Amino acid sequence: MKRLLILLIVPFFAFVAIHKYYISVTQIDYIQNKQSVQITTRIFIDDLEKLLRERYDETITLASVNEPSTTDLYIERYLNEKIKIKINNKEASLSFIGKEYDVDLVKCYLEIEGVKEIESFEISNEVLFDLYSDQQNIIKTKINSQQKSVILIPQNRSALLKFN
Repeated sequence: MKRLLILLIVPFFAFVAIHKYYISVTQIDYIQNKQSVQITTRIFIDDLEKLLRERYDETITLASVNEPSTTDLYIERYLNEKIKIKINNKEASLSFIGKEYDVDLVKCYLEIEGVKEIESFEISNEVLFDLYSDQQNIIKTKINSQQKSVILIPQNRSALLKFN
């Protein structure tokens, strides 16, 4: 009887210890012939929804038919506050193109236009750092046919990548 009880209880405690990971992934591609830096940021819907509720509107529900029309404005404002980019030591201006939902993710599309060349690329990505102390933001770049990746955490919020 005791063995049966142990066999039933042990698996329960194994699942209680599961820890949720807080991660976003940002893909940055430089399209030289379009002089454009195209950025796709993938964030878990529930994490972004929680943040938007705390910061802007506690009634927001993402990926629903009742999603407020102000949602894109809030996402754009937040991303422009939390993602900063310098190209060749000059601050770049991000344009929010839009978003789409993909299962449990929201993909946010941003663009920087008029980029003739990239020798250095500095990025600061603080997305969700104000919500989760263990948030990690993975940055993947493809610039000048070179692929580089970094992981940003609250203690290391920015990275400088060289493409000479």
